[in-house]
Amino acid sequence: MSASTAVRPSSAEQAPAPRRAHRPGNPSARQMTRSAWLFLLVPGVLFLVFMALPIAIALVLSLTDYAIVGDFDWLGLQNYAEIAVDPFFWIALRNTAYYTVLYVPAGLVVALGTALLLNRRQRAVRIFRTLFYIPVVASTVATATIWFWMLNPQNGLLNVVLSWFGIDGPAWLYESQWAMIAIVMMSVWAGFGANMIIFLGGLQGVPGELYEAARLDGANAWQQFRYVTLPSLTRTTFLVSTLLIIGAFQVFDQAYVLTKGGPGNSTVTMVYYIYNKGFGALEMGYASALSFILFLIILVFSLVNARLTNRGGVR
Repeated sequence: MSASTAVRPSSAEQAPAPRRAHRPGNPSARQMTRSAWLFLLVPGVLFLVFMALPIAIALVLSLTDYAIVGDFDWLGLQNYAEIAVDPFFWIALRNTAYYTVLYVPAGLVVALGTALLLNRRQRAVRIFRTLFYIPVVASTVATATIWFWMLNPQNGLLNVVLSWFGIDGPAWLYESQWAMIAIVMMSVWAGFGANMIIFLGGLQGVPGELYEAARLDGANAWQQFRYVTLPSLTRTTFLVSTLLIIGAFQVFDQAYVLTKGGPGNSTVTMVYYIYNKGFGALEMGYASALSFILFLIILVFSLVNARLTNRGGVR
């Protein structure tokens, strides 16, 4: 064979490479996808039935004069026009805003402060965590009964303690300038345990290395709190503040049990006014319009809170 003779490839080399057969999708992956959709279906249906549908029904009823009994007529925006000039609506809105301004900062400070004190790995601390959480699960009537005694102007615990320091305690529930403050104190006491648990979860997620680095840099306790703890709790603070804002605008049972909206309408809140219109005067259409306005107010404040928190570093 001469050197110029070409080497012919073998039959194996001449044969084209076999094409890969199309593999069907992974059955386990399809099963996981189906399971995921099923898991999403349940909360989706619950959201539609218990959230979206009631909101839609309230919106429709707010455009009518529905009053439970008898027929009802379509009013359009007449209910909203009446609300705009309703003096009791503005009183209720002002009282609710006043309550919110007092309750949200107080609730944040008390819950965070208690969480900082209890953020220790000690057996006694666990007992205090449980004790502080008890008011959260107690009924409002039981809580109000305790506070009704504590706020008694003659022999209530709060005024007795104030008398030790030579201070004449006010008639908390019977003076318009003090009644809302009394309700705020009761609300903070009854609800801070749940927010304390949320803050404790956030505090336990802060890496210890950050505190060690801060101490090596000479940071004192206040500087560690300001530059390590607070920035690390931004998301937690956003969650707690949003829950407090929503709860503040929906306050009802404290005012209903303690003061019945008095004295002089000083504790009539939005939800209390909605309750009176809907179940007292049976003006369900008007009450639905009030409810939808309250929904929009809560939505706006929640979005504003989210925007402000995003500027503070949450992404």
